[in-house]
Amino acid sequence: MTGKLFVIGTGPGNPDQMTPEALQAVEASSEFFGYFPYIDRLNLRPDQIKVASDNREELNRAQAALTRAAAGVNVCVVSGGDPGVFAMAAAVCEAIDAGPEEWKTVDLVVVPGVTAMLAVAARIGAPLGHDFCAISLSDNLKPWEIIEKRLRMVSEAGLVIALYNPISKARPWQLGKAFEILRETLPAETPVVFGRAAGRPDERMLVMPLAEAEADRADMATCVVIGSPETRVIARPGLPDLVYTPRFLRDVSR
Repeated sequence: MTGKLFVIGTGPGNPDQMTPEALQAVEASSEFFGYFPYIDRLNLRPDQIKVASDNREELNRAQAALTRAAAGVNVCVVSGGDPGVFAMAAAVCEAIDAGPEEWKTVDLVVVPGVTAMLAVAARIGAPLGHDFCAISLSDNLKPWEIIEKRLRMVSEAGLVIALYNPISKARPWQLGKAFEILRETLPAETPVVFGRAAGRPDERMLVMPLAEAEADRADMATCVVIGSPETRVIARPGLPDLVYTPRFLRDVSR
């Protein structure tokens, strides 16, 4: 008989954005595997064990958690945001797919959470009000040529785009290149939202037209949302602007 393996997300960082179901999984688990900052967001009991590791050790972390769950321990794998969006749920499934048969019998529960683009969208209005997509700009797990191709295709299709992992010390140029690619297709006035640390004390929301968007406005705590040609900005006296994408798409064939 195996233990249970929960895969949870802590949300964008505000404790209020962690779901009750995720909190129940924390209460039911004995051992916790995750990236240091994400595990540190949890209020664990003295009898609960942390096994923290570097952010680049996702597959090793998943394998270690599965080994413990297969041994009968209730285990929790911890992500930020939603565990199924550029996070640990995929790593756990990958480990199960390539691992020993006993891992396929582990009672796996992936708990949905609040991902960064949803938190940013809620703070700024409703930029995801019509069709949208999410793309990671990290080329650690896929070639940059694929990222460029996808950026061109989704911008031509008129989708709002949420960019994850936009920039880092090791990858300082990708976001600037992404803006160059998007300017080939999208209008200069297309709204760009730099949503940093949504819901946390150091939150920062910045809106500017694509023509003026600069990569140095972002860091790895930022989710960048690029509107579609339909996305609108509502100026409000004495209040932050609202950014939204209308639910109804105008007939572009006319």
